Amino acid sequence: MRTLELLRKSAPTISAGILTADWMALGSELSLLEQTDVHLAHVDVMDGCFVPMLTVGPPVIKALKTPLLKDIHLMVEDPLEKVESYVAAGADILTVHVESCNHIHRVLQKLGSLENQNDPHRGLVRGVALNPGTPITALKPLLDQIELVLLLGVNPGWGGQSLIPATFSRMQDMKEMITHSKRDILLGVDGGVTRDNISRLGSAGADLVVAGSAIFDGKTPTQNARTLLDRLRSPRL
Repeated sequence: MRTLELLRKSAPTISAGILTADWMALGSELSLLEQTDVHLAHVDVMDGCFVPMLTVGPPVIKALKTPLLKDIHLMVEDPLEKVESYVAAGADILTVHVESCNHIHRVLQKLGSLENQNDPHRGLVRGVALNPGTPITALKPLLDQIELVLLLGVNPGWGGQSLIPATFSRMQDMKEMITHSKRDILLGVDGGVTRDNISRLGSAGADLVVAGSAIFDGKTPTQNARTLLDRLRSPRL
């Protein structure tokens, strides 16, 4: 089954942000997720330039041994010459920021020429992320080159922020833009996701929600993941 088809079939679903997991026991943490209906591991790649933090690169992503789909979120400057190495490392979903360079269309074109290294038949999902302060109209010229829009609910670069309320109106506007495009594009939200607001995100039409600390609290990640997924899907039951 192609990656996009799998995501559409399981929507709304969760991508687990693993930066908040226990990296000294990451294999065990991923194994716990594999016992749930969460099928994506979200990796935030930060370069210390586009955002203040510096995290991981292709060697770490390649080293992740898991049947979970690898959902790679690049928060890096000038990704054009970097995306190929992340695809080679095993990305199933690769998301770049519209703000990351002057010619984001070229980046998406390059991604469209690359094959999923886990299984070429599965396809590579191309995503574009948008910071809270960037108008969603910036995405209109790109819709024919993407399969995922990822709206950030917080300013990128550090954790512990609350979801910006305007995210919900941006979701509504983005859903309308996707509908008018007549393309099969998923809508994702990343940042500030909690048990208290994830149901509302589901009601607002999120197909994919990134949750990190709400899952990996050092106590019950498996139960947390199941609870969040139930609450995300409850508006549509």
